[in-house]
Amino acid sequence: MRISELSSATGVSVPSIKYYLREGILPQGELTSANQASYGDAHVLRLKLIRALLDVGGLPIATAKEVLAAIDTPDLPLTWVFGVAQHAISDASLYAPVEGETDGTREVQATIDRMGWHVSPENPGVHGAARVVDTYARVGHPELAHIWEGYARGAELIAQADLATVAFSDDVATMAETVVVGTVLGDALVSSLRRMAQEHVSNQQYPANQEQ
Repeated sequence: MRISELSSATGVSVPSIKYYLREGILPQGELTSANQASYGDAHVLRLKLIRALLDVGGLPIATAKEVLAAIDTPDLPLTWVFGVAQHAISDASLYAPVEGETDGTREVQATIDRMGWHVSPENPGVHGAARVVDTYARVGHPELAHIWEGYARGAELIAQADLATVAFSDDVATMAETVVVGTVLGDALVSSLRRMAQEHVSNQQYPANQEQ
């Protein structure tokens, strides 16, 4: 198909497609003449993946480029691909390393030890969780730190579900793409499920507050 047909098939504008080609996140088509190229089903799927990372995952183009490069490198260990995906969705202001030892860093490490988790100190979640726990106390709500371990147990269940979906794939390239899509879009899904569950549980626990 020509680039105009690729645009029609995906809903992505021709200027955007040309931009993705220049940035190297969309593979070049097969040249059919000096200024014409042909595109196939793989380009359709790749464009849909790009738009998902940008629109739903909220990634900037430079970060999406890093994530897609990890997908396109089949000899990368899956743990490395997970790391690339995690850092891609980890806002630097929240997940930057915490300076020195704080109540938050001690609480996070203690929970990691109690849970028996094997987590590297460089994992962005370590810094992000410590910063949140410290902020609970700073804004006058230290009681919120008591939900920390319940969250950790829930997060482990989510991670087990994440890895179970990876096992459905039978080749490394597809597994890598599953890791990236599941991690980037999964954050949006988990946040959405949490919002629905909060309404459900609040309706169960506080029925008097429901509208008559």
